Amino acid sequence: MRAFLDKLVSWTGVAIAAVLLIAGGLLTWANAFIGDQVHDQLTMQGITMPEGDALADLSDEDAAALEEYAGSALDTGPEAKAYADHYILAHMNAASDGRTYQEVSSEFLALDDEAKASEEGQALAGLRQTLFMGNTLRGLLLYGSAFATMGTIAGYGAIAAFLGAFVLLALAQLGIRHSRRTARAEAAPQLEPVAV
Repeated sequence: MRAFLDKLVSWTGVAIAAVLLIAGGLLTWANAFIGDQVHDQLTMQGITMPEGDALADLSDEDAAALEEYAGSALDTGPEAKAYADHYILAHMNAASDGRTYQEVSSEFLALDDEAKASEEGQALAGLRQTLFMGNTLRGLLLYGSAFATMGTIAGYGAIAAFLGAFVLLALAQLGIRHSRRTARAEAAPQLEPVAV
């Protein structure tokens, strides 16, 4: 009976290991696919990370977040996040005195037609459009960053799945070997103790 249980547990481990190997393969494919897509889509934008004087007008925090990527092509998720959060957003906040697109748009829409046609109204309309385009570009870059993060997580998941499969296969092999020994021990004739 013990040998049967050993075999059952061992072969269950083999089945789970097979599932983990398939999952690891799929996660590896997801990691590579997402990585390639993020790279290709970001590269097509032709954005070069700011450097030198372009960083001088930024706060120390924003400049520090961008320095490690200075001058390189924006083609990874972390670069997209840094550019969106520390370059585009910094310029949007500077242009709008920290007001959001919603706030500026509401101000513009509250103006009457004469005020909208004025120089100040046109400046507000331009700021509204700038913030809209900045938010759109930020959103697209942050989506790229989020997908890159999902690809990275898939890569770590693949490693964990392959390691889990390896461990289960090793344990299953040991369990099958143990079941053979147990079966031989159960089949061997049992000697009756001799009373003295």
